[in-house]
Amino acid sequence: MSILDDIVAATRERLPERKREAPLRELEARPMFERERRDFYEALCENELSVIAEIKKAAPSAGEIRASGNPGVLAQQYERAGAAALSVLTEPERFGGRVEHLPFARAHVAIPLLRKDFIVDEYQLVEAKAYGADAVLLIATVLAPEQLFDLHQAAAELGLDCLVEVYAPDELEKIDFHQVSILGANNRDLSTFEVDLNQSIRVFRRAPEQVVRVTESGLSRADQLATMRRHGMDAALIGTALMEAESPGEKLRALREGMAEKLRGSAA
Repeated sequence: MSILDDIVAATRERLPERKREAPLRELEARPMFERERRDFYEALCENELSVIAEIKKAAPSAGEIRASGNPGVLAQQYERAGAAALSVLTEPERFGGRVEHLPFARAHVAIPLLRKDFIVDEYQLVEAKAYGADAVLLIATVLAPEQLFDLHQAAAELGLDCLVEVYAPDELEKIDFHQVSILGANNRDLSTFEVDLNQSIRVFRRAPEQVVRVTESGLSRADQLATMRRHGMDAALIGTALMEAESPGEKLRALREGMAEKLRGSAA
């Protein structure tokens, strides 16, 4: 059993208890359930490589990254440094996340929030909306095509955007591109957690032109971001490199400024 299989199995095991602790009617009664949505899709449609800056305490590939850190303070640092959106890890066992981190982050910023988790049930979509997410991650690797379609449809009915993530180019066959408008390519193999930055490039060579293109994982340098932009990426999701830094906000600012400088240099 791979680490990914373990995470998904643990997620499924936790769901019955979550449903008992917070039934759907209680989630739908939370004040945030009816709040105005922030547009995740539009946030990624800028004339530059938008950055989705991530809040997480740990990762299977790195262990504990940042034991302390107020999600609201980190969110504010990221927004001030130019993040277009935030990704908030809510998986508790391997990533040190909690769904309660979403409202803390949301209260400090005006940019949209992505709930990043291993979503396998519609309950998690309602939970995401109730706690302040504007978008959710759907991982094609862990979902059958019909599950992916149904979860995407359910999210849309709730007013949530979806970032649909693939690893291998052949996973594109699972996706209905009449439905999906934001596509992510993970440079990290979720079975082995090895990184290959060319994976995004390979995936998007075969993806439809009309999707918003997000490169994910393993990005830590300005030159890497510039390369991704040159290959047509619209956005980059960056987590570990920011959370490991003494000041995540300053690290993000430096990456964005360095990328812009390298892109200007290549255009000269």
